Amino acid sequence: MTTPVWKSIRWPLPIALGIAALATLSPPIGKDLDLQRVLQFLPYFVLGLCLRPEHFRLVRRWRVRIMAVPVFVGALVFAYWAVPQMDYAWFFHNAAAEDFGVPAWYGPVMTLALFGCSMVLVACFLAWVPGRRAWFTALGAGTLYGYLLHGFVIQAANHRHWSHLDWFHQPLGKITVSLIAAAVVTVLCTPPVRSIFRFVLEPRMDWAFRKGLTLTGRGQRAAQK
Repeated sequence: MTTPVWKSIRWPLPIALGIAALATLSPPIGKDLDLQRVLQFLPYFVLGLCLRPEHFRLVRRWRVRIMAVPVFVGALVFAYWAVPQMDYAWFFHNAAAEDFGVPAWYGPVMTLALFGCSMVLVACFLAWVPGRRAWFTALGAGTLYGYLLHGFVIQAANHRHWSHLDWFHQPLGKITVSLIAAAVVTVLCTPPVRSIFRFVLEPRMDWAFRKGLTLTGRGQRAAQK
């Protein structure tokens, strides 16, 4: 609903980052309609509106592909160091800084830091995505289903209290859970699952719109001329 606004203002991404940073300073926003999460994830949505095909071509240069290797290695080492140093709930983007028991200025700093790290790692990932069509191309087109449906699998596991089993918190258990999670998400992205749930996640909305009204007012005047 806000897409026309972000497409019309001059500096959409800095403004979205400012809104996200302010959200971390505002605990009274609360969790109604998950507004904290909406506002803090807003920059990622706005960035998607700003990207153009040429931006994706930049990350596919061979220099970027080579640089992505040490960046990923460095990110992996940093992640192992950071796990005991910080609360991973920062990645959920659904709480204010005060909710973590830290000074308020941590919120804007973490907003910018996480956004910057995310963009670097996403660029490295896209640099490795093959340009040709492969067996997993269809899976990439269905990632929305894996993103939206995996929560039901997690809630089913929580209902059975599987996370309370000591074995899952041991090294072998963590590896097993990771492999199971990868398999489940892969299945959720397959065409059969997409065909079953398409009526919910990608419903046809032709019935809600009048036919022949695809042009804006300015476009209609131009067509009449």
